[in-house]
Amino acid sequence: MPLSEELRDLYQQVILDHSRNPRNHGEIPPPCLHAHGDNPSCGDEIDVWLRLSEDGQNIEDLKFTGQGCAISQASASMMTQKIKGKSKAQAAAMREDFRRVVMGDGAPADEDALGELILLEGVQKFPQRVKCAMLAWRAVEQALESAKA
Repeated sequence: MPLSEELRDLYQQVILDHSRNPRNHGEIPPPCLHAHGDNPSCGDEIDVWLRLSEDGQNIEDLKFTGQGCAISQASASMMTQKIKGKSKAQAAAMREDFRRVVMGDGAPADEDALGELILLEGVQKFPQRVKCAMLAWRAVEQALESAKA
C-alpha cells in the first residue's frame, strides 16, 4: 500500500531529527567493547561503544559516534535507543528483523519491537542505502563478537 504524502513527510522528519540530534551520541569510557564500521562505497563511518552487564548477557550501555549520511546516523541513533538495556539475544533478534525490513526480505518477527526503526523500510528501494542503514548494527555485532574472543 503506497504511503500518503503526509505520512512520508512524517517519516522523513523523524529520520532527519535522529540524524541532526542523535540519541546516545558519544563514547563510553573503558572498560567497554568497541568496534568501528565503515562503508567505503559512500564514506559513512560509525564507532560503537557498549558495556555489558556483569553476567555478560545484557547491553547495559551503548553509545556511538560517526559521520555520514542521514540514514546511517539516524539508524545508529534509533538502534541505540532500542537495544540499550536489552539482552544480546533480543538485540540479535531485532537486528535480524531490521535486516529483513531494510532488505525487503519479508515482515519482521516483531514489528512492534523495532519501533521507529520501521520508518527506514524505504531504503529497500535503494540498495546502496541498505549498507548505510545496517552499518551501526554490524558494528554492534562486531563488538559483541570481540567479547567472545
